[in-house]
Amino acid sequence: MAAESGSASGGGATSSSAAPKIILAKPSVPRVESGGIKILEAPDKDRDRENDTNPRSRLPHGSLNLLSDSWDFHPDRLFNLVTDNTDFTVIGVLGPPGAGKSTILNELYGFDRSTPGVLPPFAVQSEENRAMARHCSVGIELRTSFERFILLDTQPVLSASVLAEMMRPDGSSAVSVLNGESLSAELAHELMGIQLGVFLASVCHVILLVTEGLHDISLWRLMLTVDMLKQGIPDPSLLNSAGVGAYSQGSSAASDKEERDSLQDDSTEFLADPVFIHTKLREQGCSWYNVACLGKALSLYFNSSSFRRNGAVQYCPSRLRYDDQLDVLLGGPSRSQKDENDLEGNSMSNSSQGRYIEIPTDGSSSGGVNFFVLPLKVSDDSGKVHHESFDSMLRQLRDQVLSMPRHSFAKPISERDWLRNAARIWDMVKRSPVIADYSKTLQSSGLYRR
Repeated sequence: MAAESGSASGGGATSSSAAPKIILAKPSVPRVESGGIKILEAPDKDRDRENDTNPRSRLPHGSLNLLSDSWDFHPDRLFNLVTDNTDFTVIGVLGPPGAGKSTILNELYGFDRSTPGVLPPFAVQSEENRAMARHCSVGIELRTSFERFILLDTQPVLSASVLAEMMRPDGSSAVSVLNGESLSAELAHELMGIQLGVFLASVCHVILLVTEGLHDISLWRLMLTVDMLKQGIPDPSLLNSAGVGAYSQGSSAASDKEERDSLQDDSTEFLADPVFIHTKLREQGCSWYNVACLGKALSLYFNSSSFRRNGAVQYCPSRLRYDDQLDVLLGGPSRSQKDENDLEGNSMSNSSQGRYIEIPTDGSSSGGVNFFVLPLKVSDDSGKVHHESFDSMLRQLRDQVLSMPRHSFAKPISERDWLRNAARIWDMVKRSPVIADYSKTLQSSGLYRR
């Protein structure tokens, strides 16, 4: 590139003698007139300033996104996707970038990944985005399946790329997450994840919490915060049928009083069934011993949380080698080195030798916490595989999630009314005094810049 620059300038400089160029500002933009003459123009400062203050401007035109650039809920353009049907299930997903959230939702949707030339309902992270450390999902995307499953894909939480997009040069947030209050980008990014978690836990029947690997518990900590701050958010089926616009504006004192009364009635709160999914596990991570340890860790971590539910979803092979069961009972691997080399720590080997025992599948091993694991997806010709394939385990996850017993809303509600009330729930979350007090506590802690 240096040699080309030297030859273009007419000096004939070689690549060794040409100094590197350091660009301190955007270069002038050449504009070609009708006579073929290039005229240098100054960059459009107004346009650049608009792009800097609008980090979510890369939303494609016609996107089925529920959130606007200003972090407001706009369901109007999605009403044609919902009906007056009252028999439906809402499934949302939350997690860090690149964990496989959209891939799991595409499987729940019924998308056939083997069909060539067909785009998935939810865009998955491309190699280019992964190389550039950019996230793929923005805001909240909604899709409805033929079986009347309403799927909500959210932008990643705990994401450096999201933080970089919303940060102004002075360190403040370009997105107002607390009704116009000016916050630092780091604090606003933290509150974004909390608001998304509280919203999904309030309007979904099932919330999938996807994490990459076995040892990252940052999403666990976030969900404990969500459980603590989810106060005064009523069941979406118990909200009256007032218009979304009138509700958001809060024009009448009567509606404000009704809202306060509903916020004080804790008995009307609704909580989604959480399913913790750990993805991209290596061979050792898929062993029954590590899976059992994961279930025990979840049970202890959420011992006093509202997220302890029926434990209906968990990865558990129907038959287990006797030696692997001893690993769990003895608190660690008990096989000889020869067996370790033969099985490589995996209880799902295809070997037919050894004793097998039946294991319980009622969720007792996880203490009532729904969880599942998915292996790292590898090519079929990558050599010896010591666990079930990614596709097989993904289908198992789909079957368990779609068939799990779910908690219903307090009253029957149609899809259209659910969408209208979801907008009101989002407005409640943004104006929640509990989250606002938590924000002030974080500000006063000194962990975030002012």
